[in-house]
Amino acid sequence: MHQITDNLLVGSIIDAEEPPPTIGTLLLVAEEFTITPAAWMDYHRIPFREFAKADPLQLMEAVRWLQLRAPKGRTLVCCRAGMGRSVSVIMAYLCCIEGRTYDEVLKLVLARRPGAMPLPNLQVAIEQVRQLRRVA
Repeated sequence: MHQITDNLLVGSIIDAEEPPPTIGTLLLVAEEFTITPAAWMDYHRIPFREFAKADPLQLMEAVRWLQLRAPKGRTLVCCRAGMGRSVSVIMAYLCCIEGRTYDEVLKLVLARRPGAMPLPNLQVAIEQVRQLRRVA
């Protein structure tokens, strides 16, 4: 598990299956996994495909879901290894909700999560989410 910001962490499927009690919110973004979350957990699953281009509609759903929860406490975003899809979702959140630039967020994530590999087309997809949010 890797802390990206005070309230946002990325992790693997193992972290999702056995989260520490300090995590109150869990977003699973792996198409190939399902879990039974801990009883105390605020949980949601969005099935992103591994190594696929970032889907703007899935990113928008993830950003909306996180927007309502991340400011309230520690939130864990997980995929298989905690390196691609989970990192990409957090990057989209930081860009769309906190107004950070893509380059700034990429630098932060690479520093906090060694081996991070954002999804293909992520920067374009984040811009599409920003546009969708402006017209919504």
